[in-house]
Amino acid sequence: MYTGRYYRTWVSRGRLCRFRIVRHESDIEIAAEYDLSIKACEALHSIRRELEDYASSHSEFLGSLSPVHVGPESPLMIRRMSAASRAWGVGPMAAVAGAVASGVGRALTRWTDTVIVENGGDIYIRSRETVNCVLFAGEGSPFTGRVGFSVDAPDGKGVCTSSGTVGHSRSFGRADAVTVIADDCAEADAAATAIANRIKDPSDLEEQLENIPGLDRIEGVIACCDGLLVSRGVRLLRMAGREEV
Repeated sequence: MYTGRYYRTWVSRGRLCRFRIVRHESDIEIAAEYDLSIKACEALHSIRRELEDYASSHSEFLGSLSPVHVGPESPLMIRRMSAASRAWGVGPMAAVAGAVASGVGRALTRWTDTVIVENGGDIYIRSRETVNCVLFAGEGSPFTGRVGFSVDAPDGKGVCTSSGTVGHSRSFGRADAVTVIADDCAEADAAATAIANRIKDPSDLEEQLENIPGLDRIEGVIACCDGLLVSRGVRLLRMAGREEV
């Protein structure tokens, strides 16, 4: 969610092909086995058109800060966003970046076994090999570029981050970063938002990560505020700063 997105320079070139696609508010960085930029553009166009068409006749879906009921005839992406928002008690748009990343990534798996789609800090990963990620919690955080974690995602997973101090996304908390790993990318996005909303002070970290309803629905979470970091279900890695992923 950081508009500068300089964290993209940390990504290892490796053996994957990297490319970027942009459409309206969506600015997406992708790594795959081949240059699938045209396929990715087609997928993003289809996903955004689906969302925009639905929102044009359901304005509450865009603006609500609480879950919104959608019918079974609604597009799959809309239903996924709605289900994720219900699970975590947030508005459906809290899951949009993760849902878009997942939609593009899943579309590309027809042509590549490995795909990593990053949409403003919300990431869909599918890889036969373990992927190492690095935490970004703002330029002033002592954990930025120095704390990492591993993700195993042979069938696809979401790694999504919410912040009350970085970027322009709405948050009711003060967490520098809350990063959630989950099987469903839209749910990881909604969960990160919900947890970040509850962290007003570093003293909230332990309690929220122990007691927030729904923690059994996700694989792991890392949360930091000021100089304190707490994690659950994640194997942390020590990085040297601005480490490549």
